[in-house]
Amino acid sequence: MPAKPTTVAQYLDSLPPDRRAALNAVRQVIQDNLDPTYVECVQYGMIGYAVPHSVFPAGYHCDPKQPLPFAALASQKNHMSLHLMGVYLLGDEREWLEKAWRKRGKKLDMGQACVRFKSVDDLALDVIGEAIRRVPARKYIARYEANLATMKSRKTKGPARKAAPQAKGKAGPAAKPAAKPKPRSRSARG
Repeated sequence: MPAKPTTVAQYLDSLPPDRRAALNAVRQVIQDNLDPTYVECVQYGMIGYAVPHSVFPAGYHCDPKQPLPFAALASQKNHMSLHLMGVYLLGDEREWLEKAWRKRGKKLDMGQACVRFKSVDDLALDVIGEAIRRVPARKYIARYEANLATMKSRKTKGPARKAAPQAKGKAGPAAKPAAKPKPRSRSARG
């Protein structure tokens, strides 16, 4: 079993030529539009773009040892993917991306934050570049911290609890209806 790539060059070298060319094309668009605060790395087995610990020391809340992920490129079994966490985190960016993609006449195959594609021809590269450019690191960090604060406040408040239904004229939990009597078997009827 080959070792997992630890550098972007190793990751790209491990790919078939057609996929290497496709990911390099998308990678170039990202690099041309990326806020210089972000760094390119290998993260979660993909080519990643992240806010480094030197800028955001807390790191990613799911794994603080990891820098805060922003975007990623991957070669999967049946497709390639571009993960846009900035679009996922900023709902208004998602709406913008979908409209801009449609204007280019391209079909968008996207989950929450993952754009799936088979070739570069499936992509609206100018829209990807603009999506990257629209989310500078400071904006991304501010929204990320706001979302974390919202998540924490929900946890401390706990889920809303419904009061148990009350039976008429009784205090405490509602009385359960009496079970219907089971018919006796013929042998028991005597």
